[in-house]
Amino acid sequence: MKTVSLKIDDSIFSETEKILSRIKKTRNRYINDALDFYNQHQRRILLEKKLQNDSYLVKKESLIVLNEFERTDYAD
Repeated sequence: MKTVSLKIDDSIFSETEKILSRIKKTRNRYINDALDFYNQHQRRILLEKKLQNDSYLVKKESLIVLNEFERTDYAD
């Protein structure tokens, strides 16, 4: 495990301490769980952006192919 020192806003720290006293979880476990949750959230956001970009690229390429088909003369 790594040791991390961080500065937390007083209001966030106070709220966290109140919650911790009610849920009977250590501060360390709570922060680890919060970071894990936030990392998952950020991975989803990054994946969504990648999928949007990939979708745009596919859409663009699909329109090019569609236009080529429309210009094709199918008369025998």
